[in-house]
Amino acid sequence: MQVRRKKTLTFQEIAAVANTSNALAPGIEPGLETTVFFEPEACTFPFGTHICVVEIDKDTGEPTITRFVAVDDCGRQLNPMIVAGQIHGGIAQGVGQAMFEEVVYSEDGQLLTGTFMDYAMPIASELPWFELDHTVTPTTVNPLGVKGVGEAGTIGSTPAVAAAVADALRLPHVDMPFKSEKLWRLIHQQNGTK
Repeated sequence: MQVRRKKTLTFQEIAAVANTSNALAPGIEPGLETTVFFEPEACTFPFGTHICVVEIDKDTGEPTITRFVAVDDCGRQLNPMIVAGQIHGGIAQGVGQAMFEEVVYSEDGQLLTGTFMDYAMPIASELPWFELDHTVTPTTVNPLGVKGVGEAGTIGSTPAVAAAVADALRLPHVDMPFKSEKLWRLIHQQNGTK
C-alpha cells in the first residue's frame, strides 16, 4: 500500500510544524523568520513647488501668511492621508524656522532661548490653511514607484516664506526669522523714518 502525501499545506500547518521543535530536522531552530535587504539601483528625486503670500502690517511690522499652496510629487502615494500629514508637519516646521525660531545667546555666551518659553515655535492659530495638491510620477527604481516625502514640506516652505516677505518689503533679501520688530525697523528704514 502506497501512502499519498499532501501536495499543499495551509499556513497554519506550516506554522505549527515550524514552531514545534521536535518535528524539525536536527540543527534547525523553530520559528518562521526571514530578513531581506533592498538596495535600489539609484536615488529617487521627489519634487514640488510651494507658494506663499504674506501681508505685513506697516504700523506694527507683524507678518501674516494669508495663503500657502504646496504641490508635491512623491511618486505613488500608498497612504495619501499620511502623505498630507507629513507635508502639513513639514510646512509648519518650515514656517516656524522662517518666522519665529531663533537661538539667542547673551554677550557672555549664555543661551537665552533654552526653553519653549523663550524659543518661539508656531502654534496652530499662527499658521494658515495649507492648500495641498500633488502630481504622481512613479519612480522606476523601486517596485512600488514611491519616493520620499518626509522632508517635502520643510524644503519648500522656508524659502517660500522668505521670498514672500522679501517681496512684500520690496527687498532682495531679509534675514530670518521674520519677527515683527525686525520687519517694522526695515519698513521705517525704507521710509526714512525712525
